[in-house]
Amino acid sequence: MINIPKGTKDVLPAQSYKWSFIEDAAREVAKVFNLKEARTPVFEHTELFLRGVGETSDVVNKEMYTFEDKGGRSVTLKPEGTAGIARMFIENGLASSPMPVKTFYITPCFRYERPQTGRLREFHQFGIEVFGSASPQTDAEVIFAASAFLDKLGIKNVNLQINSIGCRICRGEYNKAVKNYFAPKLDGMCQACKTRFEKNPLRILDCKEEACKKTAEGAPKITDYLCGECKTHFQSVQRFLKAQNVEFSVNPNIVRGLDYYTKTVFEFVSTDIGAQGTVCGGGRYDNLLEELGGAALPAIGFAAGLERLLLLMENTKVEFPDEPSPVIFIGGMDCESREKAFEIATYLRGKGICAEIDHMERSVKAQLKYADKTGARFVTVIGENELVAQTVNIKNMRTGEFQAVKLENIYTYLVKEKQLW
Repeated sequence: MINIPKGTKDVLPAQSYKWSFIEDAAREVAKVFNLKEARTPVFEHTELFLRGVGETSDVVNKEMYTFEDKGGRSVTLKPEGTAGIARMFIENGLASSPMPVKTFYITPCFRYERPQTGRLREFHQFGIEVFGSASPQTDAEVIFAASAFLDKLGIKNVNLQINSIGCRICRGEYNKAVKNYFAPKLDGMCQACKTRFEKNPLRILDCKEEACKKTAEGAPKITDYLCGECKTHFQSVQRFLKAQNVEFSVNPNIVRGLDYYTKTVFEFVSTDIGAQGTVCGGGRYDNLLEELGGAALPAIGFAAGLERLLLLMENTKVEFPDEPSPVIFIGGMDCESREKAFEIATYLRGKGICAEIDHMERSVKAQLKYADKTGARFVTVIGENELVAQTVNIKNMRTGEFQAVKLENIYTYLVKEKQLW
C-alpha cells in the first residue's frame, strides 16, 4: 500500500462539492470586480522567490520545496502566488496594457513545514493581484473584494486588521529604531531573529517563537515612523473603508511574512480555527515588479487559503448548498428497457439535466435503493408494460406522489417541475 505524502490531503468525491462552492464564490466575486483569471506554472526558477519573496523570509529560509531538474537548474514549487503573477506580468509585456491590470488566480502552493490544523504542505489559494495603481482607493477596493468573498461564503465573526509598514524612505528610520530596541535583547532571542537583526530587522516582528513574540511587544511601532506620503496614504485607505461602513482596527504589529510588502498590509482574522487565525491576508507591494526586472509600477493583492476557509466554515457550521444529485434516476427491468433508459438519460443530459441509470444490472428493488442513495429528485422504472404504453410513472421522492408521463414528454415534465430541483 502506498500512502499519501505527509502534509497532503485527498479531496474525496463526497467532499468536492464544498470546494466547488468556495471556488465558484471566488470566481463570482472576481467577475463583479472585473478581475481576469491568470494561470502560472506550479514551479518557477528558484531565483524568482529569492528576489521576490525575500531571502530573509521564513518561506525562503525554511519552507520552500527546491530541487535541481535534470538540466541542473534550481526550480521551486511555488510557495505563494504573487511572485509568479508578477513574473508573468513582466515577461508578457502587460505593463503596456491599460491600467490597472486586475487579475485573480486559484492555485496549489507548496511549503515544507510541520503540518497543523488548517495548514498543509500542499495547499490552495484564491488570490487577487492588481497592477499599476498607487491610489489608496485601489487598496480599499482590494480589501472590499476580500470582504465580499468572505461574506459570499457565509463566514461571520472575522475581524479586519490593517496597518502600514511604510516605504523605503520611512522604513530606513524605522529599521534603525527596531535595531536599537532589539540590540540589548538579542541574547534571549532565537537564532533566526539574530540573523534577521542584521539582514531585515522588520522580520523579527513576525517571529512565531513565544520568547521573541514577548520581547517584540514593546518594540517601536511603524505607524510612528511613517513619512508624510505614507501617513496620508494610510489615512486615505481608512477614510475609504469608513465611508463604506467596513469595520476594521489598526494593528501596528502586522508586518506580514513576505519581504515584498510596502505601505498597506491587512489580515482578516478569526478566533474559530485555533492559533492560526488569519484566513485572508495581503497588502501593497510597490517595489516588487522593479526588483524582478520590470517597470517600476505599484501593485496590491491578497490571498486566502482554501483549506483554512473550509475548516473555518465547518467549525462555525456555515451552511453549504446541498451536494449535487441527479434530477432523475431511470431504472430498467430487462435488457430492452435498460437500453431505453440509457437513450432517455442521454437525451436529458444533452438538454442539461442530470440523469442517472443503473450500470450494475441490479434488481428493481436494488435499483430503487441506489436511486435513493444518489439523492435523485425523481425516480422511474421502465419495464415491458411501460415500453408498450410508452408511458412511465415518475415518483417525486420528496412527496412520494406519482405522475404518469409519456416517455417523449419526460423532459417537458422535468422542466415544469424545475423548482423541485
